[in-house]
Amino acid sequence: MTDYNQISDEAFRTTVRTFFEQNYPAHLRFTARRLRWEEIKGWYLTLSGKGWIAPNWPREHGGMGLSPQKMIIYFEEIERWGIARAPDHGIVQVGPILIKFGSDAQKREYLPRILAGEYIFCQGYSEPNAGSDLASLRTEAVRDGGHFVINGQKIWTTLAQESTHMYILVRTDKQAKKQEGISFMLLDMKTPGVTVRPIRNLAGHEEFCEVFLENVRVPAQNLVGELNRGWTIAKALLSYERINIGSPRRPQYALKRLALLARSKGLFDDPGFVDKFTQLQLDMADLASIYARYVEVVKRGEALGQDVSLLKIWAMETWQRLSELLLETAQEYGCVTGEIDFDGVKVDVLSPFYYSRPATIYGGSSEIQRNILAKYVLNLPS
Repeated sequence: MTDYNQISDEAFRTTVRTFFEQNYPAHLRFTARRLRWEEIKGWYLTLSGKGWIAPNWPREHGGMGLSPQKMIIYFEEIERWGIARAPDHGIVQVGPILIKFGSDAQKREYLPRILAGEYIFCQGYSEPNAGSDLASLRTEAVRDGGHFVINGQKIWTTLAQESTHMYILVRTDKQAKKQEGISFMLLDMKTPGVTVRPIRNLAGHEEFCEVFLENVRVPAQNLVGELNRGWTIAKALLSYERINIGSPRRPQYALKRLALLARSKGLFDDPGFVDKFTQLQLDMADLASIYARYVEVVKRGEALGQDVSLLKIWAMETWQRLSELLLETAQEYGCVTGEIDFDGVKVDVLSPFYYSRPATIYGGSSEIQRNILAKYVLNLPS
């Protein structure tokens, strides 16, 4: 497999750009919603066949093993060409966790099938009364011979209706302190007792789901890491998640839409608009710099510190500010759904606003992230 870190940044960008432009389906460019598996499956398999589906994985496990700078280029080209996000929990979260914490048998079972698109994962973390305070989860797993029996409920589970597997946090010791009695398991969604109920969002799409688990029997070998030590894995995975959430990709999409709209309306001749736009461009430059810094930490195999919360806050709040200026710039069309034709330039101005609204809540709310920074980074009193 080619070691792309050995070629120049310019050559790598050209290689990636050419492949994307020649192979990504034109009708799927710049979609305003999260695509379903059947819509994006062909592209996932194309990337998998090329060996490009897991840019963040080490090469020995089938990934590209990209350096932080190459990773930034890769995602910049994804955004430039308007490539939709495929169901990627297995790639960006489960894979790195199994590489670090999984048994050899789990790596052999899951990693190749994630790369091949045979196993599509969703996240079984949040519950009706355990969101930002995730350690309060109540879904319980009780050992019964060679299995664990799971009972409980998960919510806000992205694309659970199309996933083959779930990685799930469960309580395995009700007597221990709440962080110390949690375990991390892998669950086949076809297991009897699993019920999925989609949730329709503001934009009219069913991206999230509720998942009900009633006497679901999970083989004991699906426990990842040690029993009752799942919180350590959960924290590591949340760090990976915050890197993924903190990617400049979604804010960049909104910035590009804003630039197109502003250009069609001649607003780059308006000093007031240019001032707002330039400030957001600088915010995006800061975001890209911070993102590259944390990608470098992960690539070195080092643990992410609590300061990674900064990335999540900055990315999501920048995204929201961009979406708000997009609506303001659209003026009376800011409340119209779907693509709007602005003098030959078609822009969906409302979807970025809809999708950025919950962004400061999921993955740990901005309030929780600020508390983490205050307590563990700035050492401020509780």
